[in-house]
Amino acid sequence: MSALSRSVLSRSAFSRTALLAGVSVLALSGCTAAADETDATSPDAATQSVELSNCGFDVTFDSAPERVITIKSSTTEMLLALGLGDRIIGTAFQDGPVPEQWASDAAGLTSIAERVPSEEAVLDLEPDLVFAGWESTFSADGAGERADLTSLGINTFVAPSACQSAEQPEQLSFDNVFSDIETVASIFRVDATEIVDEQRAQLAAIDANGDSRTALWFSSGSDTPYVGAGIGAPQLLLDTVGLTNIAGDLDSTWAPFNWEAVVDADPDFIVLVDAAWNTADSKIDVLEANPATANLSAVKAGRYLVVPFAASEAGVRSVEAAESLSAQIAELDG
Repeated sequence: MSALSRSVLSRSAFSRTALLAGVSVLALSGCTAAADETDATSPDAATQSVELSNCGFDVTFDSAPERVITIKSSTTEMLLALGLGDRIIGTAFQDGPVPEQWASDAAGLTSIAERVPSEEAVLDLEPDLVFAGWESTFSADGAGERADLTSLGINTFVAPSACQSAEQPEQLSFDNVFSDIETVASIFRVDATEIVDEQRAQLAAIDANGDSRTALWFSSGSDTPYVGAGIGAPQLLLDTVGLTNIAGDLDSTWAPFNWEAVVDADPDFIVLVDAAWNTADSKIDVLEANPATANLSAVKAGRYLVVPFAASEAGVRSVEAAESLSAQIAELDG
């Protein structure tokens, strides 16, 4: 019998035990947390189920998860920011180092895969939740189908603002970002009020010093650039600092673009997304190696703005990313 088969049988036995104990592992319908009217940290809240619709998939949390696998930096950092680092039993597909404010809490975390882990790797750790930053994580050739994991007693959750198949925000706002933080907090029965209040105050203080100048949000690619488009986190961050997205007419979060359109637009700034697996420096090399893009005003003047990959996706670092962009613009403007 393969290791995967043994793991599946083990998880199935666990599920049957849970069912006999009266704990349902079936996803229930509804999009409102049952604990909404109760303080998330109160004894009553701890005993109530939290029922959510997540990317069109119904999930129920009968208790706060204790064993969590986080896939993508944005989900790892969400739990660290909420003081839940001790719940993380494994991480995968981390985009860069954890910021200094959470580094000590993250020191003992174990990576189980450089990219998306296999279902076997997930089952081996016996989590009660897999928390993913991308919906595409949950597939037969990835971490496993959501329905299959649920049947084995493993809950799944996707960062809500990253939903694509259903419930995608028409135009991402900071209200969506703060709602995501509050939703995750409700799952774990912790209070996000302090974090959200602090971030709202930080957001209000950001200088929109872009003055409607243009920007390209360059995420990846060489022959075809993959860029921040008009409805997701890149657009939200550019709007917040007063920059005009040259790909803002595209009805997507991120999208393929073309270098001809970039050359025609000749943006005032180029935002470079910096990931461990696709660095900002590598993108500068791409821009400088292409004769057409090497002559862009922003390339010749070095008018680059850098955003860490994890901060480029909606989450606990979105306000920080906007703050950083504004500071970089001010520095380049002298």
